[in-house]
Amino acid sequence: MNAMIHSGQAGLNGLHYSSRAIPAAAPGQVVVQLRSAGLNHRDLFIMSDRKPQDTPLIPGSDGAGVVVEVGQGVHHISVGDPVIIHPTLDWEHTADVPVVPGIVGGPSDGTLAQYIALPAGNVLPKPAHLSWIEAGVLPLAALTAYRALFTQGVLKAGEHLFIPGIGGGVATYALLMAIAAGAKVTVSSRSEAKRAEAMRLGAFQALDSHADWGNMLNKDNPVDIILDSIGQVMFPKYEQIIRPGGRIVMFGASSGDELHLPIRSIFFPQISLIGTSMGSREEFVQMLNWVEQHQIRPVVDSIYSLRDTTQAFERMEKGEQFGNIAIQID
Repeated sequence: MNAMIHSGQAGLNGLHYSSRAIPAAAPGQVVVQLRSAGLNHRDLFIMSDRKPQDTPLIPGSDGAGVVVEVGQGVHHISVGDPVIIHPTLDWEHTADVPVVPGIVGGPSDGTLAQYIALPAGNVLPKPAHLSWIEAGVLPLAALTAYRALFTQGVLKAGEHLFIPGIGGGVATYALLMAIAAGAKVTVSSRSEAKRAEAMRLGAFQALDSHADWGNMLNKDNPVDIILDSIGQVMFPKYEQIIRPGGRIVMFGASSGDELHLPIRSIFFPQISLIGTSMGSREEFVQMLNWVEQHQIRPVVDSIYSLRDTTQAFERMEKGEQFGNIAIQID
């Protein structure tokens, strides 16, 4: 089979279009012939941290396709079933939170290939209303957004959600899901084009990242919940806009791991700081049902062939995309 294989050096320079034997289904596994896959920033992080001596890896956590082989002991899945991949490994129940969950595409081989073998519990029926491309970009980012908003953030209809840095996959799904849930959503971006696209999708308002939010989101229009993937550089602004008793749900740290806060700014207004990452199989099922119920469709930024995956990642590195970057697999 054809595959994108990472080996030899860190970063995108270690990613090559190559060939690999088609995997076989071990007991309890299925083999899926992939029709599409999606890219995530996680893939870039994985590749940047790999060492020259590491075992070659097929990256990619998102994908959808057709089951072509069923291993011994698998009875609920049949050859020919159209499926979508649940990317989190060994996290069945939401309450059993692992410290660092395993994810398809590192440590195990991922979806940037024509075939993948994985546990039968990690494939579910493809949502019927989604195209192959849409299904292929849904899994990890939509699961992360769903858990952040509803499991951890407990977002309610009528609440005001703020999403800084609109444009990436998780942020875009969060915008769509929150609007469908009846929330009012404000976003920010340095890009005028991204702000305009967010408004087209139904955002309440779209602010310039460099603007004075305190004047725009003041006591008459406070924020109930902030979905944060940026971290420390944004927290001084968050203090100006969040209401007493509000929640900040954190799923990333693009501005660095360290966080310095005046503690009284948290406990006096009783702000909740909540961490979140990925999601369980239980939540993945809930997310798929929710997406079907509300007929959510991913925002697809662009589509690349498997051979051109490196160029797709270069677009992601530059932060040019709005929504999801898809890989079509023939």
